[in-house]
Amino acid sequence: MKEEETENEAMEDLYELQTIEIDKGQTPVRIDKFLQDRLRKVSRNRIQNAIKAGAVKVNGKEMLKSNLKIKPGHKIEILLPRPPDQGKGVIPQDIPIDVRYEDDHILIVHKPPGLVVHPGFGNWDGTLVNGLAYRFKDLPVMEGNTNDRIGLVHRIDKDTSGLLVVAKTDEALTALGKQFFYHTIERKYLALVWGDVEEDEGTITGNIGRHPRHRKQYTVFPEGEDGKWAVTHYRVVERFYYVTLIECELETGRTHQIRVHLKYKGHPLFNDERYGGNRILKGTVYSKYRRFVEKCFEKMPRQALHAKSLGFEHPITGEQMFFEADVPEDFGSVLDTWRRYVQSRKEPLL
Repeated sequence: MKEEETENEAMEDLYELQTIEIDKGQTPVRIDKFLQDRLRKVSRNRIQNAIKAGAVKVNGKEMLKSNLKIKPGHKIEILLPRPPDQGKGVIPQDIPIDVRYEDDHILIVHKPPGLVVHPGFGNWDGTLVNGLAYRFKDLPVMEGNTNDRIGLVHRIDKDTSGLLVVAKTDEALTALGKQFFYHTIERKYLALVWGDVEEDEGTITGNIGRHPRHRKQYTVFPEGEDGKWAVTHYRVVERFYYVTLIECELETGRTHQIRVHLKYKGHPLFNDERYGGNRILKGTVYSKYRRFVEKCFEKMPRQALHAKSLGFEHPITGEQMFFEADVPEDFGSVLDTWRRYVQSRKEPLL
């Protein structure tokens, strides 16, 4: 697995939707038994949990009971975690984890910038998952015992800070996975971007796929000839002349979605090296301004993106849950620096 593929937010590579059309000669049989026979590498317990979570549909309708008998003409859709990567197991490591909420089924974790979410090429240890493996001995894994994504329902980039939900039980993993896959999770991010964003709020759409020339980047294919459909809603929170603080709400969860969509609109994330935001893109020509921006880059040597909030239905109780986290110190320091700059414009210094 390539390093850039271990740090994204995309859900399509964590879960897969399988479709099965029942043959004309099929005799009536319980759906859990049928799926166990058809999906040989998936346990019956995993199948029954998927049914309870509403992750199994027959002819487009959710089936919540395992004793339904399938018949010829039925079309089954089942959403399950992808099979595990074989090879390296997870090394438990005593890594500090900032847990903001915990019950018997889920964790809400605040990930600091610089921490990779799960092991992959170039990062086989020192990740959030290594820390989870040390602290929690029985988190659910994908089928098999060598998976490196224990408890993970989604993920965020290495240099993005903010909130993640982690499943503590197999049933929670399946139910939360369904909510992410069907985009019913509410996710909001704070982003500091280059330029004075013209509209106070808006929506960015456009297919996102891997860049044809720069393989570590993703790009927008506006004509839809490639990539996957993506939707990002935004609203302006605060303006600083040459940069703007915005709140982004994800309707979909593609790789690097916010970073790519905002670059496409001409507003790269502040100090986003991969997408060109680590250069002075707006402002004055004076050396004092250049030093000011360089100081901001030093304070926050990463892209200015923070996973601010998560809202979802509790996978077991059905209760509506909502969690919010303030920006970390580096992000807050840069915002305060820009606020002082705006204030100084009343008596121009630059």
